[in-house]
Amino acid sequence: MSCTKFEGRVDIFDFVIKKANGIKGLVDTGLENVPKQCIQPENQRLDKNQLQINIQESIPTIDLSNWDDVNAAKSIQEAASKWGFFQIINHGIPIEVLENLKEAGHRFFELPAEEKIKYYKENAGPDESVLLFWSAIGEKDEKVLEWRDSIKHGCNPGDDSNLWPPQTRDQVLEYQKWAIPLAKKLLEILLKGLNVNENIDGTLEPLLMGTMAINMNYYPPCPNPSLTIGCRRHCDVSCITILLQDDTGGLFVRGTKDNNWIHVTPVKGALAVNIGDSLQIMSNDRYKSVEHCAAVDSSKARISIPFFVNPRLDTVIGPFPQVLENGEKPVYKQVLFSDYWEYFFSKRPSGKASLDFAKI
Repeated sequence: MSCTKFEGRVDIFDFVIKKANGIKGLVDTGLENVPKQCIQPENQRLDKNQLQINIQESIPTIDLSNWDDVNAAKSIQEAASKWGFFQIINHGIPIEVLENLKEAGHRFFELPAEEKIKYYKENAGPDESVLLFWSAIGEKDEKVLEWRDSIKHGCNPGDDSNLWPPQTRDQVLEYQKWAIPLAKKLLEILLKGLNVNENIDGTLEPLLMGTMAINMNYYPPCPNPSLTIGCRRHCDVSCITILLQDDTGGLFVRGTKDNNWIHVTPVKGALAVNIGDSLQIMSNDRYKSVEHCAAVDSSKARISIPFFVNPRLDTVIGPFPQVLENGEKPVYKQVLFSDYWEYFFSKRPSGKASLDFAKI
């Protein structure tokens, strides 16, 4: 198939999105150049092959082999405050569960378009259990495709896993069994750092873990990675996000020195954890939601699997009373999470600008 077929805007969006070929299908045509519909604005590009990585700075890696270790808990709280991003090792999830999950992602995205289109839904809300398959678009007015295909698995009570593709169902369900308790433990540690000692299984569960999803992101090889991006720089709307990435590399996090970018080097068996906007609001800025993005590779497909842990849509987010009890002034007002969600995604990708919506 000739690449000139995709010179028109309508054709490429129809082929990639409506017909569910995805960016993967575009690459499979023998594409030699990045189509103009995938060329990012210069301020969004990030070429990991040309980027000078600051070896003086890297996010922390925290060993969780002993959950009762006071130093481990302190390291998590400090990382959330300074970096907003950290990696965890010896977290308890077996390596084979993680490897099987990544393999499942490859199996799904390597399906023919007529199979993947069964899971395509043009418009899907954050609380829908129907799996959504899409190729990522930037701001609505720009209509610029990111170099990424994704699927979503809702992980909430009442979600129907029978709607998920058989290529991923068992692996996601198994991972979910381990990931949800892990997220709860991490949140409990983070809450203690805010002097919030309530049980998450009670009234705090809807606020902290009310809407959850496991996404699979597939970044096909790109003929010219310097012109596009796998995922544009952004913050997450979540309380926390737990990310599994493969060994290809490509995750970059905004650093603390001169606004530089730090490459999160893959570590076998490790998971990356980042603070989202919701927890930054609840912590009254004690914990930080930071910008991150994903570069693409010229020769290898990359898989990343984020587990988003969000408030329930009908909950109200704002600084915890315990954070303000010593007279600290609130930075944020009380906001209905569904309103923040809608604003966040209407402005994506907006970096940290979405937080202004919740500020007093």
